[in-house]
Amino acid sequence: MAGGAVANAGAGGFSHLIDPRRTWYNNRRLIALNGWIVLFLITSSNNGYDGSMMNGLQSVTQWAEYFDHPSGGKLGLLNAIQTIGSLGALPFSPYVSDGIGRRRTVALGAFLMIVATAIQTAAQSVGMFIGARFLIGFGLTFAANSAPLFVTEISYPTYRAPLTSCLSSLWYLGSIIAAWTTYGTFKINNTWSWRVPSALQALPSLLQVVLIWWAPESPRWLVSKGREEEALDVIAYYHADGNRDDPLVQFEIQEIKAAIDFDRNVAANVGWKALIKTVGNRKRVNVIIAIAFFSQWSGNGIASSYLNKILTAIDITDSTTQLLINGILQIWNLAWALLASFLVDRAGRRLLFLLSGVGMFIFFSAQTVCFGVFSEKGTPGAAHGLLAFMFLFYAAYDIAFLPLTVTYTVEIMPYPLRAKGLTVFTFTVVLALIFNQYVNPVALDNIGWKYYIVYVVWLFCECVFLFFFVVETKNLSLEETAALFDGPDAARELQTNAHTEAALSPKEKVSEKHSLDDIVSPVLHKP
Repeated sequence: MAGGAVANAGAGGFSHLIDPRRTWYNNRRLIALNGWIVLFLITSSNNGYDGSMMNGLQSVTQWAEYFDHPSGGKLGLLNAIQTIGSLGALPFSPYVSDGIGRRRTVALGAFLMIVATAIQTAAQSVGMFIGARFLIGFGLTFAANSAPLFVTEISYPTYRAPLTSCLSSLWYLGSIIAAWTTYGTFKINNTWSWRVPSALQALPSLLQVVLIWWAPESPRWLVSKGREEEALDVIAYYHADGNRDDPLVQFEIQEIKAAIDFDRNVAANVGWKALIKTVGNRKRVNVIIAIAFFSQWSGNGIASSYLNKILTAIDITDSTTQLLINGILQIWNLAWALLASFLVDRAGRRLLFLLSGVGMFIFFSAQTVCFGVFSEKGTPGAAHGLLAFMFLFYAAYDIAFLPLTVTYTVEIMPYPLRAKGLTVFTFTVVLALIFNQYVNPVALDNIGWKYYIVYVVWLFCECVFLFFFVVETKNLSLEETAALFDGPDAARELQTNAHTEAALSPKEKVSEKHSLDDIVSPVLHKP
């Protein structure tokens, strides 16, 4: 793929069909739809809660004493076992999601997490605590695989990218709640100082299990099962106030049908081999795997899982201060991630990825210098500098690698491969997380600040990859975005089929053809 390739397009193929009077704040059915979407978005908050809770519990004396002051490999296992549980569910999650639907799969995952959280709260030994955390990760994978698919496939077109980006950004909502819960309970002089945060982890899943049965199902999943009339009803009800003949509704349903038919019958994209069968799919997988690794191997895993070790290394040892810094950092992260979520269609994916990569490289390099100066000379100003650059580093990370990783993964995959593509992404993230959670505490104990140099080099490599391989996808429909990797003929066939089925006017067809040429030409015909 040519360096710096960008798909310079204005609005996507549906833009002229959007009613400007129908907005998220003045249309009752859009408000209801977004309410259901929020129910799925909190899946990410549950994941964020778990990570932040484990980070905070390391500063809670009662937890450390109850489990015999875990450190090194044992501490790594306590953190990594949830991720290992996620790995165990990955082979099954896409089949369950494609088989029983997005809604039921999220409910299944939420139920498993409720059971696991109850076991974790009642833990009487390290083994019981570890087993519960394995089951939490196992259940979370089912919900985390289906939730982004549901959000992407049912959102009103103009709000799809911001809402899908919020799915990742709301990781920090859960982390904020966990950070401040542990701050509020750590002074309880018994085991409830850590059991209370453990119990509260079940609340998002409980809400999902109770309410999800009234939510609509993904129209794309319904079409894939031959339930086209139900899919049409869902799209019409939420996107056009029940008008099945609305041009936007007809365009959406026919584009979904055309995309599914094309991918199944023309491209023969079936099974796992399809991920590497064509040049376009191999490009997709390469980008997905790289971004997944970058999301975890950018130095962010050190502070997100082992903040107390860093703070202790720079002589900030008071538990109250450590937990307070953790709580403030999570609020800071959420603010930046949500800001970026609502900029994805303004600034574009490529620009945000590049700004994020360069910013992380600069600020992590500065952290490394400060950490080294403090470790070698004990200069107090260097410790303060490390904290400041840590906050700036996370601002740079949050503007792309929280809101865009799932959005970009789902956007660039054709429908039959979306669940499998998301599974590849999740599998890669899990492998990277296991490495982080096992290796980071051991490396920090053995080589201290010098371990940061490894990430400085890695971040430079990230910037190079992002510049050459990330293309722009803003303002495109899911089908148009997927076609960027397959060539202009595939893109035109999707659009032609959708237009023919929706019976749009010749004038609109000509307009769409020119729009499509604008989309694919800068990427696919770049010398």
